[in-house]
Amino acid sequence: MSIAANLGFPRIGRRRELKAALEAFWAGQSDEAVLLARAAALRGGHQALQGACGIGHIPSHDAPLYDHVLDHATMLGAIPAGYGWRGEGPVSLATSFALARGARGSEPERARGIAADAPALEMTKWFDTNYHYLVPRLDADTRFVLTENRPLALYAEALADGRRTRPVLLGPVTFLLLSKTVDGSQALALLPRLLPVYAEILRGLAAAGCAWVQVDEPVLATDLPPGAADALRLAWRSMAGAAPGLNLLLASYFGPLGDNLELALSLPSAGLHLDLVRGAADLPAVLAAGLPRDRWLSCGVVDGRNVWRTDLRGAFRTLESVAQARGGAGRLMVSPSCSLLHVPVDVGQEDGLDPALKRSLAFAVQKLAEVRALTLGLEQGEGAIADALGASDAARAARKSDSRVSDPAVAARLAAVAPEMLQRGAPYARRATAQAARLALPVFPTTSIGSWPQTAEIRQARAAHGRGTLDDAGYDAFLLAETEAAIRWQEEAGVDVLVHGEFERNDMVKYFGEQLAGYAFTRHGWVQSYGSRCVAPPIIWGDVSRPAPMTLAWWQRAQALTARPVKGMLTGPVTMLHWSFVRDDLPRDVVCRQIALALRDEVAELEAAGCAIIQIDEPAFREGLPLRRAEQTNYLRWAVECFRLSASAVADGTQIHTHMCYAEFNDIIGAIAAMDADAISIETARSRMELLEAFESFDYPNAIGPGVWDIHSPRVPDSAEMTALLRRAAARIPAERLWVNPDCGCKTRGWAEVRPAMAHVVAAARQLRAELV
Repeated sequence: MSIAANLGFPRIGRRRELKAALEAFWAGQSDEAVLLARAAALRGGHQALQGACGIGHIPSHDAPLYDHVLDHATMLGAIPAGYGWRGEGPVSLATSFALARGARGSEPERARGIAADAPALEMTKWFDTNYHYLVPRLDADTRFVLTENRPLALYAEALADGRRTRPVLLGPVTFLLLSKTVDGSQALALLPRLLPVYAEILRGLAAAGCAWVQVDEPVLATDLPPGAADALRLAWRSMAGAAPGLNLLLASYFGPLGDNLELALSLPSAGLHLDLVRGAADLPAVLAAGLPRDRWLSCGVVDGRNVWRTDLRGAFRTLESVAQARGGAGRLMVSPSCSLLHVPVDVGQEDGLDPALKRSLAFAVQKLAEVRALTLGLEQGEGAIADALGASDAARAARKSDSRVSDPAVAARLAAVAPEMLQRGAPYARRATAQAARLALPVFPTTSIGSWPQTAEIRQARAAHGRGTLDDAGYDAFLLAETEAAIRWQEEAGVDVLVHGEFERNDMVKYFGEQLAGYAFTRHGWVQSYGSRCVAPPIIWGDVSRPAPMTLAWWQRAQALTARPVKGMLTGPVTMLHWSFVRDDLPRDVVCRQIALALRDEVAELEAAGCAIIQIDEPAFREGLPLRRAEQTNYLRWAVECFRLSASAVADGTQIHTHMCYAEFNDIIGAIAAMDADAISIETARSRMELLEAFESFDYPNAIGPGVWDIHSPRVPDSAEMTALLRRAAARIPAERLWVNPDCGCKTRGWAEVRPAMAHVVAAARQLRAELV
């Protein structure tokens, strides 16, 4: 018997319905009952859709309101003091959203006992994806308690609609390893306290008649820290013993199990899921090791992280070989490689795509159809899916023969890249002297990361322009007025280095991709980045080049409005790569070098026009880091080279900035230094400058702008709080190399938050300057 299975479905909806429901609730336009009803309707609709696609194992408890790691933390009672939870009973939405977004000091929050200054939990990347999770905050005294058996409640919800689902749990060891202790204790030491709560969850599901539970332990795709293997053995013995009649599927993804394969095989699960897209190397060993035939093997042969159609014939041959090695098609599951959280919902909505490109794409709905077709082929033979195999073959052949995919001029330019193109003309110390003379900035110079609020008026004007109801001249005049207002406001606020606000930009990747050859865009290809924040990644389908300048005109307009320096703002090549759906017919490093050369041309033109500071943002630099240390050196080498290729065609007196956010830097600090940006701005507000520990133990030679305001939270810290953070930074970084800035762009915030917060940023810098006198 073979089963078509799914590990998780996009949460946000075809038209971002979850985003709309959340933001209406936060804005006070709907109440809690309406939000919960809308979320339930979305879940039910998604489960019905998966059933209609022929999926036998439909996941449940895979669609939290904000984040699945936060959902587990609140379910397990891992809630710090100050957020209005009293140690038992269900956790309110107010508490959950205060953990996610920070407290705002509102009357409803105060009524629930939430401290007015309660900050949002730290946020970081989910393994090597562009999804962000909230980091649970633990300490040696943390006690776990089941606040609510949500997997059971959601299983019952689906059962009431006639659907038996497979609840999804984040494994206990992965949960602890993704958490952070605030007192230096070891998170894994808390496992004996945590396991009884997992046992209680599983017993409840078993009593309700649940047959399968998917337990995700993606840490198995990483280099496990000391003690993790023993922790996994203990955890799985406990879970297997808690409800002996319940089938547990051990799921790992995002890479091969490698040296953890033997451990995974030894854990007492009823089934093992393999990511056969990124971890295909595991399969021969699994088959050779003789996974017992009474255990199910889940084969993730459909890519859950990219948008290209599956090579159905190749995937079917793989599944046939697995079935043969296991003595037939019995106890096989066919599935995506990981949760479909990372891809858009339905390519059928995309009526504006090039037809040839569209035929090559598969979003979540289409990927489930592929899963079902492969399962049907295993059950009924290849002839039963002949049409699907033929369509797959035709799409692959058409894409391979498309003359628009390859550009000989791009290949020739890549071949001509010389080593000297990867280096600045002088070392940082000499460049810093030239830049100081040119810019004449005060100590602790203030700036922002780039974008200012994308207000309702801006979005409406952009939409009207797209519909044709606002002509080019009217739209241009509107954007220029917004830019001038932002420049004047920054001057009045006392900001030293200005930004033009990026009002003309829809997205930091899409804006550039729309002006580069080789990119394509969707209308409804949204994926969740965090909470209600959704992005529509572009699709790199061909060789990348820059037909014309992309940012020059808007920088010139902004700089003409002021005597203060205005930064030129670009998105870096590594981020352009990682925040796109990348073609799968070229190595990723080759595609990244193509993008770097296109940006190099833009940098050169900005400098030639007089731009003194050019920021090349790389917030995704670390997220592409391979999960295994053995593979990281090569990635960091080419990622650094691509950044330097984009940035090095400037004179010593031109200052290059970069920006990174929400990542751990300790293990890649050497690579960050090797990028040789004159100044780097990083997120440090949520971690209370903790990330600067990496810059303390490593003698980072260039300038740093540690963020003093967490823009992902609506909370506005006062200048005293920012000053305290700056003092902590100044204890590690020489004053002459310290910048003062928010920790990210302000696109998602409102002016009511931005204006006072930036005033506090300026006040904090002035206070530090006064203390130096």
